Amino acid sequence: MTATTPGQSREATAATGERPVLVRWVMPEGFFELPARFEDPDDLADQLLALSEEVLPKGSEEMRVQWAVMVAGTYDTLIEEGVQYAGFVITEVEGERCSAEIHVVLRDLPGSVGDDPVKATSKALRSLGTGEVDRLKLACGKAVSCIGVRQTPVSGVLTGSGTDTTMPTWFIQVHLPLPNETVVILEMSTPSAEGWDVFSSMFAGVVKSLRLFDDEGTPLVTPW
Repeated sequence: MTATTPGQSREATAATGERPVLVRWVMPEGFFELPARFEDPDDLADQLLALSEEVLPKGSEEMRVQWAVMVAGTYDTLIEEGVQYAGFVITEVEGERCSAEIHVVLRDLPGSVGDDPVKATSKALRSLGTGEVDRLKLACGKAVSCIGVRQTPVSGVLTGSGTDTTMPTWFIQVHLPLPNETVVILEMSTPSAEGWDVFSSMFAGVVKSLRLFDDEGTPLVTPW
């Protein structure tokens, strides 16, 4: 639960059916990682409190506890959405304090994707109208990107007003269909318009580092 070091590799396994696929990527310097493994809620709480000391080194104990409770409250949603990795960075861009999150998600592909899941994914994202959709060619196969902005709920505890509100969050998603009827989705999101150029460039490096392997460690490239 410390900030990642430069070039630190992360991985997740899409273990659907008889063809598990190992997904590997490299995180840049400065990211904090939310705990992915914990024995029970108490263990998760302890790990989050320890992380809060790094995230809020000058914060009061009350602030750290509030932060840990807030993050713990997001775990049901993270698990439901299939999030395998969740990391965030806090930095200054041109004198402004900015933050960004990166999530890596594994989901089953819908049965309606047919023989060309890249085309089907592109069509589905366009139909949602949530952002600008394009196709990408990565080292491990073809993917679909979506760049847009959405309104994100914000707890009144964070704003100090006591009233929940929403704020614009800019995001980039990259959807890479895998050869075992699953899809890996990488997303970078930030509420900081000032940090968009920095964070999007950082995220591009993460996406370019994406690699796939079979259960014997042989590199894979998607067939479509």
